Amino acid sequence: MRKWKGFCIIAAVTLSISGCGSSKTNTTPANSFTPTLEASTTVNGDSATLRITTDLKLSKEHYDQQRKQGEGHVHVSLDKAEKEIMTTTEKNYEHLSKGPHELKVSLHNNDHTPYDVSKTITFEVK
Repeated sequence: MRKWKGFCIIAAVTLSISGCGSSKTNTTPANSFTPTLEASTTVNGDSATLRITTDLKLSKEHYDQQRKQGEGHVHVSLDKAEKEIMTTTEKNYEHLSKGPHELKVSLHNNDHTPYDVSKTITFEVK
């Protein structure tokens, strides 16, 4: 009888503990904000200027900090090179080689998680 009672107590405790651990909660709220992105380049000789238009608040002050909805920065990569970070709406590229070039532009939260908004721009230096 004692063994049976001990078994029931262990079974009840096990069930209650496993029930508490099965539910996962996400403490980071999902982004309900999807920013807009327009990007263009103007070529002048061997230089090009990238201009970005977005409703995302570009934040130099909160860069590399906690996520804040509607705020962040831009990742840019020229010709598949290492990404650069922008917290402004304009960037100049100088002394570019002649020929075609590709700029990849994407919007990111302060903590670098992507907004899943990006553009690829191609242009040519003549």
